[in-house]
Amino acid sequence: MNYVVWNNDLGTWLVAATIALAVCVGLDAVKRILVRRLSAYAARTDTYMDDLALRVLSATHAVFILAMGLYAGSQLLNLSERSAALLAKLAIAALLLQAARWGDVGVHGWLHFYRIRRSAEDAASTTSTAALGFVARTALWLVIVLMILDNFGVNITTLIASLGIGGIAVALALQNILGDLFSSLSIVLDKPFVVGDFIIVDDVLGTVEYVGLKTTRIRSLGGEQVVFSNSDLLKSRIRNYKHMQTRRIVFGIGITYAVSKEQLKSVPAILREAVEAQPQAKFDRAHFKSYSPSSIDFEVVYYVQTGDYNVYMDVQQEINLILFERFAEAGIAFAQPRQVVQLAEAAPAALRAAEPEQAPRRAA
Repeated sequence: MNYVVWNNDLGTWLVAATIALAVCVGLDAVKRILVRRLSAYAARTDTYMDDLALRVLSATHAVFILAMGLYAGSQLLNLSERSAALLAKLAIAALLLQAARWGDVGVHGWLHFYRIRRSAEDAASTTSTAALGFVARTALWLVIVLMILDNFGVNITTLIASLGIGGIAVALALQNILGDLFSSLSIVLDKPFVVGDFIIVDDVLGTVEYVGLKTTRIRSLGGEQVVFSNSDLLKSRIRNYKHMQTRRIVFGIGITYAVSKEQLKSVPAILREAVEAQPQAKFDRAHFKSYSPSSIDFEVVYYVQTGDYNVYMDVQQEINLILFERFAEAGIAFAQPRQVVQLAEAAPAALRAAEPEQAPRRAA
């Protein structure tokens, strides 16, 4: 026990090793107990936060536990100031690296659960959230590396200034790409539309097929694929018909002037009856609107209780069929565009006056 190694006798080294081993075993035991209990709790709940906490806690590395044990044991030893400072810096570096690993696993796990939850309604969010996760994890590791360098006495002020200048230069060179990237993140987070929505952008009508980091692709009604940059798309007026809950319909009909007063008064009731016969339609109004050159015009307004265009067309088709049948029963004819030309009978004298005079015949 009188042997001295690096200014410490064997008894001191033995006690220090025992403390280091006890700390390592204790930290590992605490980790295992917390993981087991948290796993049992997560199995009984439907939330993802406990699952995320379990993944983060399980990411505690054995090297970190060993570094904490060695640092705890070294506190009993008589070390030089330089050696003690080095061990402290190594312990802080291990703690920072473990914190970076916890944060990396946490970001990755949150994005994983987010994509699973959103994949059913927005498959394109996978691409943008992956980019968002890459940016977040890169920034996390960059901050940790700078903190470790600062911990070891490296002057990072110049490095940070260089990174700032370089970042400005890169941002200026890639401003269009970065603008589309942030627009993509805005689309994913704000959700003005998702994949599968039917939208109108300017004069383009179509279904959203893909939302990428730079572009959004829309399949138009004509079948061609129209590609928009994300920045230009968000600057446009977007009408999203997928989110339509009800559809207001206005349509008109015209009947001929060859109707009686009673038939004319019965038309609004017939129109109302035709609309109310549809389960998915809510009648609003039907009015004698105006006189046209070739017809008497009526206007009808009703609401379809869904935004589905096919349902609207089915309802309108049934209304038209009912109107065709009911008007035929009531003897009311639909108007057709036509013009009537009336010719006044000219007086015979006037016609004769308009004829050129004939020269008298010569006698033979």
